[in-house]
Amino acid sequence: MPLPLLEDSPIPPTIEWMGGHIRLIDQRRLPEDLVLLEVHSIEKLCELIFALAIRGAPALGAAGAMGVALASVQGRDLAEAASLLKATRPTAVNLAWGVDRALAAADPVAEAVRIAADDVAANQAIGGHGTAVVPDGARVLTHCNTGSLACVGWGTALGVIRSAHEAGRQPSVWVDETRPVLQGARLTAWELQQLGIPATLVVDSMAGSLMAAGEVDLAIVGADRIAANGDVANKIGTYSLAVLARYHDVPFYVAAPTSTIDSATPSGARIVVELRPDAEVVEIGGVRLAPEGVPAQNWAFDVTPTDLVTGYITEEGISTSVG
Repeated sequence: MPLPLLEDSPIPPTIEWMGGHIRLIDQRRLPEDLVLLEVHSIEKLCELIFALAIRGAPALGAAGAMGVALASVQGRDLAEAASLLKATRPTAVNLAWGVDRALAAADPVAEAVRIAADDVAANQAIGGHGTAVVPDGARVLTHCNTGSLACVGWGTALGVIRSAHEAGRQPSVWVDETRPVLQGARLTAWELQQLGIPATLVVDSMAGSLMAAGEVDLAIVGADRIAANGDVANKIGTYSLAVLARYHDVPFYVAAPTSTIDSATPSGARIVVELRPDAEVVEIGGVRLAPEGVPAQNWAFDVTPTDLVTGYITEEGISTSVG
């Protein structure tokens, strides 16, 4: 369904309901090719979610809801579809949130379409509030991809930068490459290029040196799950950035919709961290870098304690806690 808030965007919606099936951007093909996939089965959608063709907590919320909508129009068992969808990415709370909202709705299709539209509106509100923390000419450090591609549209942490850019603040961005699957290098750099926002790609391990040299004014990251006490599960490497930011007195903000706050999880210690395949670490683009037989540990996320977070930016405003 058309999303009016994105009509003038240079980046199409990440995922859309097409009146009987789902269309989504295949993020595995970026930055080389912008490819839209037509998805007609729950099994295919689950495969694409696990393979990171679609990723990012808010986008997964919409995908979960649209998966239930697809099952409903096909006469599939909705509980079975919900179980399949939730099992694909256990850490991102928005996926289960979207599934449950559509599952509880009298009309799953209408609910899925509503969730997609609400996501764009919430992200633009996050951007509007977050502009207040971005000084003129700010040099902002990001991690992973938190832009339009991580959502239905606009973005969370990157959406803040986008809103600041449109407000004339002239930010520039240090883009962490984000190993092991390079969401920063492949996706964030591509998005910023489409939007005309100055950006420089750096290896993840350069962040501390940039801060020490006084080259970073603030860091803004997204979240895959925020516990009730404010602990933040996000892409692996976020915790390290938060520690570095605290040491170098760099403000460290988390931007996410309120749907990412999981009040049922008391603290980060209770968050299940997804373990992904070794191949993502030992290979790049299908080319093996490590010796055969060397195992890899591939935690997809880490948990940043709430006391390292300067502030949380949601569609409701900016606060120092999530309580």
